[in-house]
Amino acid sequence: MSAATLQPPDAALDIKFIRASGPGGQNVNKVASAVQLRCDLKEWPQLPYRVRVRLRTLAGRRLTDEDVIVISAQRFRTQENNRRDAMERLEELVAQASIEPKIRRATKPTRASKERRLQGKQQRGQVKQTRGRVGRDD
Repeated sequence: MSAATLQPPDAALDIKFIRASGPGGQNVNKVASAVQLRCDLKEWPQLPYRVRVRLRTLAGRRLTDEDVIVISAQRFRTQENNRRDAMERLEELVAQASIEPKIRRATKPTRASKERRLQGKQQRGQVKQTRGRVGRDD
């Protein structure tokens, strides 16, 4: 899988600048510095199917019913920094989805480990058996 495959095409991306919430003084009411990045997975045919499935799972509540991932970035006070932050977060999400999970193969305990376990249980039982009521000497 090449890096070009993992780069979303421009047709799949839609970037809107919106007003940020939170502190920022008068600036917050005037300037649309927050970024809403929308990545339409239907417009990204080069994305391999298995990566697409994992991406849908990883996106969680950021994925809409129309198969669009919505990422909002408002950490910074400038549009450019927030835009860069949103793109980095999308790339990170896609990079995580591109990692093929290891398949866990069930294994059985070895004979030696079974014997060690039983030996430990036996020793513990003996320790408990030696405990008991202390007899009174009259």
